Amino acid sequence: MHLLVGLGNPGPRHAGNRHNIGFMAVDEIVRRHSFGPWRARFQGQLAEGRIGPHKVLALKPETYMNESGQAVGAALRFYKLDSAAVTVLYDEIDLREGKIKVKLDGGNAGHNGLRSIDAHIGKEYWRVRLGVGHPGDKDLVHAHVLRDFAKAEHAWLEPLLDAVAEEIPRLLDGDDAGFMSRVAHRTAPPKPKSDPAPPPDEPPSKPTDEPEGGGDGL
Repeated sequence: MHLLVGLGNPGPRHAGNRHNIGFMAVDEIVRRHSFGPWRARFQGQLAEGRIGPHKVLALKPETYMNESGQAVGAALRFYKLDSAAVTVLYDEIDLREGKIKVKLDGGNAGHNGLRSIDAHIGKEYWRVRLGVGHPGDKDLVHAHVLRDFAKAEHAWLEPLLDAVAEEIPRLLDGDDAGFMSRVAHRTAPPKPKSDPAPPPDEPPSKPTDEPEGGGDGL
């Protein structure tokens, strides 16, 4: 059994925030793979389904970001799962918009949701970092992640969410490198079509003093 955790803040006011990209990704996985309905469990919303041979629980903690670990810890204890069965999807400011990285274990890099989860279940869980870009100044980070995605950003956001949902079976199968590669392939902008190269110039014909038809000219 796998526990997929999307991080975000509850309520319509935060629904479109960059900080809620984890919620968005899990919502798309649940929709794409026809999970059962969301229901209130473990101080959050839980949906159950299958992805290939895997039984999967999808969890969106509703404790606000900095207490996300409470919901994750409660679900882990109830289902008697190891922390390595947990995959957390969340916003990453140190990745360019639309990029993705996957890692088992690691630091929290100041992310309050990860800090809370670390405190409740340890660090041995999978992290899917979804790039939302950096505002360029650390003093602007808080406002940046709590701001809605701009309309223009949906040009990369929607393909990213779609690719994550489509390729998540690879990650559940243990192929994290393949998962990252396929998501990157699906979200790469199309290469511009180049005009076909013009044919090489034909070499000029050699001048000749002979009349057409050759022979001796008689």
